[in-house]
Amino acid sequence: MRVRGLVSLAGGLLAALLAAAVPARAVEPVETPWFAHQVIEGLLPPVSERLPAEPALADLAARGRVPGVHGGLLRMFIKRAKDVRYMSAYGYARLVGYDAEYRLKPDILRDVTVSEDGREVTLHLRRGHRWSDGHPFTTEDLRYWWEDVANHPALSPKGPPVEMLVEGRPPVVEVVDDVTIRYRWHAPNPRFLPALARARPVYIYRPAHYMKRCHVNYADPAALAGLVARAKARDWAQLHNRIDNLYKFDNPDLPVLQPWVNASQKNSQRYVLVRNPFFHRVDTNGRQLPYIDRIELEIAAVGLIPLKVSLGEAGLQPRYLTFTDAPVLKKAQAEGGYVTLLWRSGAASEVALYPNLTFADPEWQTLFRDRRFRRALSLGISRKAINKVLYFGLAAERAVAALEESPYFDPAHATAYARFDPEEANRLLDAVGLDRRDAAGTRLLPDGRPAEIIVETAGERQEVADTLELVKATWAKLGLRLLIRPLDRDILRDRAFSGRSMMVAWYGWNNGIPTAEAEPNELAPVEQANFSWPAWGQHYQTRGAAGRAVNLPEAARLMRLYRDWMAAPDDAARGEIWREMLAIHAREIFVIGTVARAPIPIVADARLRNFPAEALYAWDPGAQIGMQRIDELWLEPASGGAGTGDAEQRAAAE
Repeated sequence: MRVRGLVSLAGGLLAALLAAAVPARAVEPVETPWFAHQVIEGLLPPVSERLPAEPALADLAARGRVPGVHGGLLRMFIKRAKDVRYMSAYGYARLVGYDAEYRLKPDILRDVTVSEDGREVTLHLRRGHRWSDGHPFTTEDLRYWWEDVANHPALSPKGPPVEMLVEGRPPVVEVVDDVTIRYRWHAPNPRFLPALARARPVYIYRPAHYMKRCHVNYADPAALAGLVARAKARDWAQLHNRIDNLYKFDNPDLPVLQPWVNASQKNSQRYVLVRNPFFHRVDTNGRQLPYIDRIELEIAAVGLIPLKVSLGEAGLQPRYLTFTDAPVLKKAQAEGGYVTLLWRSGAASEVALYPNLTFADPEWQTLFRDRRFRRALSLGISRKAINKVLYFGLAAERAVAALEESPYFDPAHATAYARFDPEEANRLLDAVGLDRRDAAGTRLLPDGRPAEIIVETAGERQEVADTLELVKATWAKLGLRLLIRPLDRDILRDRAFSGRSMMVAWYGWNNGIPTAEAEPNELAPVEQANFSWPAWGQHYQTRGAAGRAVNLPEAARLMRLYRDWMAAPDDAARGEIWREMLAIHAREIFVIGTVARAPIPIVADARLRNFPAEALYAWDPGAQIGMQRIDELWLEPASGGAGTGDAEQRAAAE
């Protein structure tokens, strides 16, 4: 049965999946001044021919925004060349994407239909949609990725992404016509559509017309050999993978579907991005988005970025500012011509401690697997001190749990073992067998070693180091010695994955606002990247080829619930699974939280309109600022008066 729009994957997953198209010519397109001369010279077709037959309508009024005008330049600072990839997140053009209420809606797609049994998903493209170079975007681009990239052993040795598989089995893919493609699994695949909406999505399409020249199945052998030689690549597959980088966003020749196109060469000191002439969104006045013509990303030392921003050199700065920078930024904002906004972190905890339950040391492993020990560690943290010292009391002191914006927020979970109770913590530590101390007052393990907990960090955020210093002070009073070891991020992960990391300090769950369709992979031992149980995650991901099988009852229950979520028939069933998993974590304290909803400073040009004064700042879901649709931002001309769409922003900055 073919059902439109409001039917969810597996009979309820996407109850809010709505078509985002408008009828062709519902608004009369207005030519963009940036392209006017190219249209006159015949280098570009007029805007009426550049837009899809049914463009996506930006309903600004529904989000309290106002239509804008074309033009302007927006500058941001990045810390390294590879950070240009963030523009693929910030542009947030997705086949389906999250709206402001975290509901999935078609975006690049005209529509999505899901069968009643949830096993069949049909994607409907917009007729007349084009890549940034003007070539048609059709189902051939999706077929090419599936058949010639995801399932080609030279390009994808491990096979298709796991999000495309159900119980290890791939879908049957049927190309119906140029704008319709169908994916049919033997069982529901609830991960598929949410994976398309991530900050770093599963790109199930490629610009086939561009990539085929580097593919052995399509290219002339002599021409392909020449391309490989000029690129100094090992072979055609290495060349193909090198330029196949929709997320990295560093290949100016690669056609994209984003609002802006990278116009700078790889490893530049400054990246210039210019508007995409074939972008698929328009406003209600017929203006093709984005409003802003250019974005420039300039590389600067992280320590200098706050200073440069305070001098008014950034038009929008969503990264590399900390809360400690906020007072200085506020003080300089009038002279700098910007406003300092405070968003809220969307992570379940701003800094969290992950005891490694699969740590290679048997003595410590036994302790970490004892919930009494984990509860004692949590009760031994003064979250009030962390909040007061680091966030002026503006954060929320709590355990790792769903935030208020989630339908599964539970105050009892948020406060579970999150009070500062040294007396109870000492009682629990004695109860687990740490009732002996050395002359310095440090507790002794059963084998006589001092209870020294080494916490490893990526060394990238000052608030992590500051938080750990405060934890160190209160744990010392319990007789536990905390040692802090900053490491390179890659080294940290290698150590954790190999079982050599005792405890890691990281964000709490990245997704602090879970909904029924969100995959509960952070709550179950199904990924080695989870610092709570990397060896168990390895075992799951490799189907037993590496790591170790789960051998803790509570973790095994989480694993079963994760599998139940994968097979659940509808949103209601998935929601109940989420509730049980969250309750288990509140009881077991597998991850030790500190504070949540921490203020995140973001600086915006005072003339920038439609940028929210408050929002959640999270990577997934959210793409940091991407979910706010920055293609709808516009700059009020310098000679104009106060804008009509920024009252809230100005009030928040005062």
